[in-house]
Amino acid sequence: MSDTPGPAAEAASAESPGRQPGSAAQAAEMCERARRLAEDGESGPAAALFGEVLALGDTPERARAALGLAVVLDDAGDVAGAREADRAAIATGDPEYGARAAYHLALTHERAGEPGDAQTAWRTVADFGNPAYLPTAHLALARLADDAGDFDGARGHWEDAVATGDPEYGPLAAHDLAQRLLERGEPARAQRVLTAGLRLVDRASGPHAHSRLAVALGIACLDQAIGAFGAALGEAGESADPEVGPLATELLARTLPLRGRDGEAREAWRRGLTDPAVAAQVRARLRREFGSDDGDDPAGLWWEPLLEQAVAEGALPALAGEAFGALDHMYALLAVRYADEPADRRPGESHEVLGRAVRVPSDYAWGPLLHESFAERLRLAMGPTAALPPGWPDA
Repeated sequence: MSDTPGPAAEAASAESPGRQPGSAAQAAEMCERARRLAEDGESGPAAALFGEVLALGDTPERARAALGLAVVLDDAGDVAGAREADRAAIATGDPEYGARAAYHLALTHERAGEPGDAQTAWRTVADFGNPAYLPTAHLALARLADDAGDFDGARGHWEDAVATGDPEYGPLAAHDLAQRLLERGEPARAQRVLTAGLRLVDRASGPHAHSRLAVALGIACLDQAIGAFGAALGEAGESADPEVGPLATELLARTLPLRGRDGEAREAWRRGLTDPAVAAQVRARLRREFGSDDGDDPAGLWWEPLLEQAVAEGALPALAGEAFGALDHMYALLAVRYADEPADRRPGESHEVLGRAVRVPSDYAWGPLLHESFAERLRLAMGPTAALPPGWPDA
């Protein structure tokens, strides 16, 4: 049982000598008692006591009591009553409790999925101008406008949130705005916003926020670089500048995949390789990591075009996977046969295993080229009369 005096005791206290009914001191004491009751989980008595403060009229504690009543009623599931109490607190114009009540009212509307009413409440929070709640209000308004497809409205609120200098909500606003700017192809503006956001973050106390913005800034720089490299190449169908075109082609083609734009990277290589003004230099840059040909003519090596195509299409890992898969399969077939004791081998079995091994690459796009290469080597070694069985190697 609580030892907190009830309404009767409060009334007696109000009538005691030296205490004027409705005085500021009485209202403050009642609010404090109500707060303690609410913290102890006695929401009913707390709500009643907050209501008594409101009944005292226009005291300095009216806004505080109205907000307290709103929170208690909301916790008890009386959302309509809570909102009415919030509005009573807002009506006082109190810069602290009025702003907090508008904040609470906005949350009740967001929770109920009422974006229009939430937006009105958040605007009320912003109108109070309390720096403790202003950044949150601008961020919420930005996201509501963004969800409604109003980019210009969202951008204004994101910028206002960053301008508050708030170390928690300013960086969040900078990141959200930068994401939209990047989606709209405005990397330079995104860089400026992210740089402003980074200035608000103390890396030691906010490592996650700092890293998030730093990565976003790097992405913005990549997007700006992609735009610059593309501009250096000019419009599609134009010949690239022989001096800078090959470098711009390589940089563009190797940077685009970092942003998940593999199709555009393939097109950049294709354009360079088909442009007579720069094709030879572009091919040399494409083959930068191929290593030495040891005097062999690349045109005479059947796998060279496959490697070039794989690099240009970003498919080199897949090609390597196919080649190693075929090698592994062929090795396994031959090794098992080699491991058998000679006495265990039936006549013709070795020939059968070898046939199965040479058929392994047939299902790959490069299989026919391998078969053609072998046929040519056989002709060179044994003369023009050398012949392969019909349908070799799959027959």
